[in-house]
Amino acid sequence: MAKLSILLCIAIAFMLNFTLREVVAHTGTATFYTPPYVPSACNGYQKDGVMIAAASDAIWDDGAACGRKYKVKCTGATNQSPHPCRGKKYVVVKVVDYCPSGCEGTIDLSQEAFASIADPDAGKIKISFHQYVNLIINLSIQEHDISLADMGRNMAVGLIGIFNFRSESYVCG
Repeated sequence: MAKLSILLCIAIAFMLNFTLREVVAHTGTATFYTPPYVPSACNGYQKDGVMIAAASDAIWDDGAACGRKYKVKCTGATNQSPHPCRGKKYVVVKVVDYCPSGCEGTIDLSQEAFASIADPDAGKIKISFHQYVNLIINLSIQEHDISLADMGRNMAVGLIGIFNFRSESYVCG
């Protein structure tokens, strides 16, 4: 029964991972801006670290983008320069500012965030991105005996399972 519980947990985790990852991906471009990062349109003089971004009109949503996190991945160059993407697959940034009309990219990353996924000499890169939600679901199913009629016979079914889903990490046990 424990093997069935673990297999069920793995199957659910796989389906959630595929569904959440594939449905919300967008493409665009990213540029970067340099310090100082305050004041910002979202938080004034509050310092929010360096893994931050300014949202263009495409994702600003009349200020509703403030505080949203985006997972950004470099996918290539926007010009004839050599491939600018670095080894790191992606960066997660928090929107803290607005990149006004005429902004060169879909999202304007901090210099540090940009440099973690691409060569800053590129200036502008192609990206894929999606809103990053740190979703935590804890589902505990305690052991219960359930009688089921199966062709005139009763079966005792015991289920034990703990399923934890945190962002892209799955723990089953």
